[in-house]
Amino acid sequence: MVLAKINTSSVFLVSGGGRGITAECVIRLAQKYQCRWILLGRSRIADAEPAWAEGCTDPADLKKRIMQAMQAQGEKPTPMAVQKQFNAITTSRDIRKTLETLQNIGSPAEYVSVDVTDLATLKEELAPVVDRMGAITGVIHGAGNLADKWIENKTEQDFENVYATKVQGLDNLIHCIPIGQLDHLVLFSSVAGFFGSAGQADYAIANEILNKSAHLIKLHHPECHVVSINWGPWDSGMVTPELKRAFARRGIEVIPIEVGTQMLVNELNARYHDQAQVVIGSPIVPPPADLDGELRSYRIRRRLTVEANPFLRDHVIGGNPVLPATCAANWLISLCTQLHPGYLFSSLENFKVLKGIVFDGTQAKEFVADVQEVGKTHSEEVHFEVRLWSEQDNGKIRFHYSGQVKLRQELSPPPVHLISKFATNSTKSGLSYYQDKTLFHGATFQGIREVLEADDRQLRVQCYLPSLNPRHQGQFLADAFNPYMADVLIQTVLIWLKEQHQSGALPTEIQQITQFKPLPFDRPIFALMETKVKTSTSIIYNVTACDEDGTIYLHLSGVKATISDRLSQLFGTLVSSHS
Repeated sequence: MVLAKINTSSVFLVSGGGRGITAECVIRLAQKYQCRWILLGRSRIADAEPAWAEGCTDPADLKKRIMQAMQAQGEKPTPMAVQKQFNAITTSRDIRKTLETLQNIGSPAEYVSVDVTDLATLKEELAPVVDRMGAITGVIHGAGNLADKWIENKTEQDFENVYATKVQGLDNLIHCIPIGQLDHLVLFSSVAGFFGSAGQADYAIANEILNKSAHLIKLHHPECHVVSINWGPWDSGMVTPELKRAFARRGIEVIPIEVGTQMLVNELNARYHDQAQVVIGSPIVPPPADLDGELRSYRIRRRLTVEANPFLRDHVIGGNPVLPATCAANWLISLCTQLHPGYLFSSLENFKVLKGIVFDGTQAKEFVADVQEVGKTHSEEVHFEVRLWSEQDNGKIRFHYSGQVKLRQELSPPPVHLISKFATNSTKSGLSYYQDKTLFHGATFQGIREVLEADDRQLRVQCYLPSLNPRHQGQFLADAFNPYMADVLIQTVLIWLKEQHQSGALPTEIQQITQFKPLPFDRPIFALMETKVKTSTSIIYNVTACDEDGTIYLHLSGVKATISDRLSQLFGTLVSSHS
């Protein structure tokens, strides 16, 4: 199959393309390809501006002139009437600016004022433009409406206005231009459709239909480059500084215009021809709901298999995959964050490995989590007791893990540590510890890069893990808490014990995990392991993790590990293609 490329002969039909973010995308594509454009929009371009508006660009001054003009004509300048005239003037200016910019780039463009939900008018208006510009080879469906309200407050008309522009608009566009003649079909969807978004039920439904439509169209027209882009919020005029701060509190990053428009150019590269859907933006996390006084309890069941969790093949002891303690901690934490969306993981206390889960063929088929809310503080914090257990074939209950989880609406500002400032001289490569089986971990967990300093009390290391495919993470996604990077921190004691005492250990208890920011992939992290108590059979230690600027992400205090020569032997017997 020969893949069509965009060139100067390409003709794109763009709904919602006269102004705003869609227009910015058109301009960036025009700079790259100098192709032809037919831009659609509901707004009309005024033939000429009133003389009193010419040259006035300050919004407050322009509104003042509108009020004066209305009064001079004997009209009452109500806020709604003033805003309507203001919008008409500024919209016309924006569309003219888009057309002028495209002309200066050398990319021919025409603007058609039409509602994409009106099929008959759309066909009628398009016909003469197509005669002038040439056959349409690409469609970008960027039109959209918003009517954000709680679903119980939405009217049928609200829903219809939002839904029809996206869904009926797409249907009408592909009725005007047969898909068989298209080289490119680009749908501007939203993370609201992929993740859901409070107050946007209609918008989420419409955008998810675009997503599914992209997959269906691609199935039947594999030669066409079809992609539904699930955009997050853009850093545009609609995102005020206050709204941006609100997004930041929820961990939602806005997309800079330069970055987003270039990402669109990248997505239309032929090497992404088979990707029918892509998400560009942060997950939408709902704002935390107000807490009531009722303390609820939950029982949640989960089945675990090695096949569903590929990372387990990189955590094998004595020939059997073993669930890492940090993944068990992630399990407890994610249960709680899913029960209270928008609340952030703050700490896990008294975490205990009572009987770890070993995938040796005798493990339980199903595991049960008992989650009990034990406290709610000033509508800001929720405290939980969590226990994980399973029922054995003989009917007996076996407890596996337990701990107390604390969620907060906002996390405390991260403190600063000087770990990275003093950790500059590498004494040994971290890879050597994986090669000699001091560290038994396979590729998923091989995050120790350099040992920077070691003595009889502490160890300083530099860590780094590349991003893991969500499929590889299986049921233990690194969202609220990154168990893969946390496991790397736990590994520091194994290096220290090997260097100081020629022994191995496995964690059995963590007094407290305090999180200020989730541990990241794809970024160097410096860790300081400090021993507190050491006996012949156990060790208690702390680990602090920060970035190169000293910002602390995570602190593990009171980590207790069982020391055993047999563990060293088990680590050494590993034979794994993942190591």
